[in-house]
Amino acid sequence: MTLIRIILCFILPPLAVFFTVGIRMHFWLNIVLTLLGVVPGMIHALWVVARKTDRVD
Repeated sequence: MTLIRIILCFILPPLAVFFTVGIRMHFWLNIVLTLLGVVPGMIHALWVVARKTDRVD
């Protein structure tokens, strides 16, 4: 599932963030960043996915 999220970071960054954290602040922030420019949205999505997969819940 993590590989799919990483691929989604490049295709649809908000969707990758949604699958990782749900509808929370990071999701809305990623939508704003993606609207401002696709690259900032991708970077933020990769950061959220990488950070969430490091932690053990």
